[in-house]
Amino acid sequence: MTALIIIFGALTLLAGIVLLINPETIFGFLRANVEELTVQVLAVVVRLILGALFILQSGASRFPLAIEIIGWISLAAAVGLAFMGRRNFVRLMSWALSLNKPLGRFGGVVAAAFGAFIVYAFVS
Repeated sequence: MTALIIIFGALTLLAGIVLLINPETIFGFLRANVEELTVQVLAVVVRLILGALFILQSGASRFPLAIEIIGWISLAAAVGLAFMGRRNFVRLMSWALSLNKPLGRFGGVVAAAFGAFIVYAFVS
């Protein structure tokens, strides 16, 4: 299960680098598909799985308390996204995507740093 967390961290790091180089690659894809139910379902399912993995595997990390807290935040976000409804989810995503110009590359830095932290926390 730790391998899944490391893969997630590496993919997050990669996504952060892509956002730094060309934010429109990811934001354009999301903008084109924001109306799809699959996007919301994927957002909820990924957060549920990762939250559970973080909580269950926090003891195997270098920062067990921090990883467990991230896991609980992920689960709370999943529940929030699941119960907010389609229309509010699309509005939230549209608002977040409107921040592409001013904050897109900053988001890339944050994503890359988070991904690197997750990998570092679980690689012994």
